[in-house]
Amino acid sequence: MDPTKAMSLLSKACPYLARTGLTALQGLAATGVSIPGASRGLATSAVEQARCSVCPGHTGQSALLAKASQCPVVGPSIRANESAAKPAQPLPAACPYAKCADQAAPKAASDVQPVTHETTEAAFDYEGLYQAKLAKKHEDKSYRYFNNINRLAARYPQAHTANAANIVTVWCSNDYLGQSKNPAVVDAMKTALDTYGAGAGGTRNIAGNSALHLRLEGELAALHRKEAALVFSSCFVANDATLSTLCSSLPGCVIFSDKMNHASMIQGIRHSGARKHVFDHNDLGHLEQLLAQYPRSTPKLVAFESVYSMSGTVGRIPEICALARKYGAITFLDEVHAVGMYGPHGAGVAEHYDYAASLHAPAGQRIPGSVLDQVDIITGTLGKAFGIVGGYIAASSSLVDMIRSYAPGFIFTTSLPPPIAAGAVASIEYLSASQRERYLQQTHTRQLKGDLANAGIPVVPNPSHIVPVLVGDAESAKAASDMLLAKHNIYVQSINYPTVPVGEERLRITPSPGHDNYMRARLVSALDSVWNTLGLKRTVDWERLGGRCGVGEDRAFSELHVGWKRGVEHVWEDAQLQQAHDYERTRKGGVPVTPIIPATVQCVLQN
Repeated sequence: MDPTKAMSLLSKACPYLARTGLTALQGLAATGVSIPGASRGLATSAVEQARCSVCPGHTGQSALLAKASQCPVVGPSIRANESAAKPAQPLPAACPYAKCADQAAPKAASDVQPVTHETTEAAFDYEGLYQAKLAKKHEDKSYRYFNNINRLAARYPQAHTANAANIVTVWCSNDYLGQSKNPAVVDAMKTALDTYGAGAGGTRNIAGNSALHLRLEGELAALHRKEAALVFSSCFVANDATLSTLCSSLPGCVIFSDKMNHASMIQGIRHSGARKHVFDHNDLGHLEQLLAQYPRSTPKLVAFESVYSMSGTVGRIPEICALARKYGAITFLDEVHAVGMYGPHGAGVAEHYDYAASLHAPAGQRIPGSVLDQVDIITGTLGKAFGIVGGYIAASSSLVDMIRSYAPGFIFTTSLPPPIAAGAVASIEYLSASQRERYLQQTHTRQLKGDLANAGIPVVPNPSHIVPVLVGDAESAKAASDMLLAKHNIYVQSINYPTVPVGEERLRITPSPGHDNYMRARLVSALDSVWNTLGLKRTVDWERLGGRCGVGEDRAFSELHVGWKRGVEHVWEDAQLQQAHDYERTRKGGVPVTPIIPATVQCVLQN
């Protein structure tokens, strides 16, 4: 084709050619182009090399190619061509930039000396790192010592230490209601063990999905009046897997997390990769301020707990649910330390808000407008008040199925053994019908808190079943725990950082249905002795210092912090406890609702 005619056709498609003559194009093809400011950087690609006109004997391509590489249509083809071509030749030695280019360019694989390990260089000191990390724990007194405590089913709430003859009374177990030794639970587990063996045999997807697992999930869904439930190996896994899977699936999700949330929730939030905001504990104003920053259309999740395990404070569930609805968020409520303990059937604090309605509603039926119905996702454990092991979520059937289908923490782990599932079913059924254990646990808690207050022992104020005794430093907390065990045969574990903030170290006491008046009197006397021996601060001392974590602080502030209903001291109100007591006496034919202390335990106590 005639060059002039060809240029005429090309100029219609390219604005540059339309305004550039044929002579100018021929000139660009024959010459190179100087690089303005070349001293500031080095051109490494073939196109950039083509622009260099200061290197004698350089055989790079013309400046026409450099010009064409700027074209949005032709440029990508040139670059693709270039990447597929042979590696560019090195700059000639005469080039004033050759030395710099050689220093800047990465070494070719053939130039790198192979690693022979024939060297005097030392390997990384792994053991040194381990020891340094442990030394730091010892230095700040947060190193954890595990006591050898062997709880005895026939002598609940007692245990023996490493020496089987050394019997101690346990005051800090999370087996809150003693269900781990309940004959109904133990018998169900024995039957399942004889029938199905010890192990599950695989994941839920591969040979590990039995009728017992399905029945357990059905019981949990009915307990919380939700459409479905899903069982995990623990509630740590349930929280981590659900939060990480759900919030990574919601586009642009923002999470709002209570400052005192459990480590499992924090881990799940971190693994989700979602943006997060931490609001001050039970601070509705702070939470609303954070929620208001985002449009209602932005996916949002508010994560919080019903009973906070180390303080005993209670989440402000109805108010948080109302804020979530207002700003288009869903709610994620951890009821780990509340299931089995609150509500007429043991569904937790959310059920307890509507105690009367829940008491009379048919099992498993929704109660529209109830607090329980307002919560989107509930998580709980089988390992505390239910006395077994495992965790779960309860929510809508679509959400549960989504987590079942996508959460690695559920999919890729062996399911709970059939005896565990059978024991959990038996425990849930038992506590759904029995009020005896909850009544005794709550009355014992009230009595202990009153006795400690009279003795001046500083208890962190809360409306729940947990009795946190403030010490204030890690070393003293461990010393108090050790002294109780060694001198008084009483086991109460000390709690330190990171479970609680530095300066808020404590002893965490959990009365049970099996602790009688004599045991309680011994505990209070022992604590009083330990406080005197170690010179620990009492309630009046904390008051003089301005208070800490509710001890010695203004009551109005304290009420806001601890949650529950304003002006109501206990989650279990007097009328509810009376109802539970009367129900149990009627159910048992008039038998008094008192702790059942085994004769073997009575003998040890009297001695």
